[in-house]
Amino acid sequence: MTTQQFKTTINCANCLRAITPALNAEPAISTWQVDTSTPDKLLTVTTSLPPAQVVALVEEAGFSAQPVS
Repeated sequence: MTTQQFKTTINCANCLRAITPALNAEPAISTWQVDTSTPDKLLTVTTSLPPAQVVALVEEAGFSAQPVS
């Protein structure tokens, strides 16, 4: 498992409610959180998934995400 960070468009409580089922349903994600107080709306994920797959999950839920290098 690695910890990865992504810039996202998840910016409010309603957005968090929308993304929660998608991220919680993925067994390869052990923990995740979004810091909506930062300009980049950082999503931090502990997972065995590659970054592209995390981005795909976020996009399927209607948001955008970019890996932070």
